[in-house]
Amino acid sequence: MKILTRIWTPIDFDRDGKFSDCLRVPYSSDKSAYGWIPIPIVAIRNGPGRTAVLFGGSHGDEYEGQLALMNLARSLRQEDVVGRLIIIPSLNFPAVKAGRRLSPLDNGNLNRTFPGNALGSPTQMIAHYVSDVLLPMADLAVDLHSGGFSLDYVQCAVLRPGRNEEETKQVLELAEVFGAPVTVISSGSTGGGATTLNAVSRELGVPTITTELGGGATLSPSGVRLAEDGIRRLCKHFGTTPRIEVPPTTGTVLMEIPGSEYHIYAEAEGLFEPAVQVGEDVVEGQFAGRLHSFDDPLKEPRELRFPKTGRVASRRFPSLTARGDSLFELMRPRRKVG
Repeated sequence: MKILTRIWTPIDFDRDGKFSDCLRVPYSSDKSAYGWIPIPIVAIRNGPGRTAVLFGGSHGDEYEGQLALMNLARSLRQEDVVGRLIIIPSLNFPAVKAGRRLSPLDNGNLNRTFPGNALGSPTQMIAHYVSDVLLPMADLAVDLHSGGFSLDYVQCAVLRPGRNEEETKQVLELAEVFGAPVTVISSGSTGGGATTLNAVSRELGVPTITTELGGGATLSPSGVRLAEDGIRRLCKHFGTTPRIEVPPTTGTVLMEIPGSEYHIYAEAEGLFEPAVQVGEDVVEGQFAGRLHSFDDPLKEPRELRFPKTGRVASRRFPSLTARGDSLFELMRPRRKVG
């Protein structure tokens, strides 16, 4: 028999009002045999209408989305909403409390765990609850990310093409409304994209906008503003908050990351010395930086060169590097829309 979920909450998602409580994830430990882990959640419902579900904190070291959603949750009143709005600023709460990408409870990477497992570890249970409970309620989903500790990332929206032309057209329209300076269209073929929240929502037919809002495990004020303004525009456009004031969008530039050939990966461990910054345009063969051996001070550093022409979407943030780390990721102008 299929188990829907082991997570529970006092919040009734079908009840009108503005409510703040938490999801309760069962977790038995040495110090708490029958305990549960809280995941803060705010639900606002005001009569019939569509449902928007907003997520932040899938990775605990990504802060812009968490702060933007907390600001939004405090500012919105029940009368601002038509239908239902569900806000979860710290989806992987154990990772958020620890300031880590991965959960300290099970070393789980939440955005590489979907669709999850109702009988699994805490991270797997959270992914399953999103996949089997929250997303099936949703008409729109937003999943806010940043580069975290290991990456500096251009501020952008990220989306997947839909299952058909009409779904693709819908998410492209939403990207224009969100209004990030750049929108990256990704097939999800690299980086574990088949096990992300975006991948599950696509299979469910839920239009979803993901973001990258900064990096280096710092807080970018402009990234927070982009997230807040973009979500407000989306919710107004979608009819969930039709009466709120929103700043106008300046549009977006469509880019794509075709695949792993648009990355530079470290072929050895060492100290990474980048020669270009995020957002710079580069050409194939251009000098990208050096990788210095810390084992042999007299060894000449490896010279890195860009494999393709494009624009730098992300670069590794820490200098300390291991073999296999992504040092640069490039994007190029979108060649085909739809």
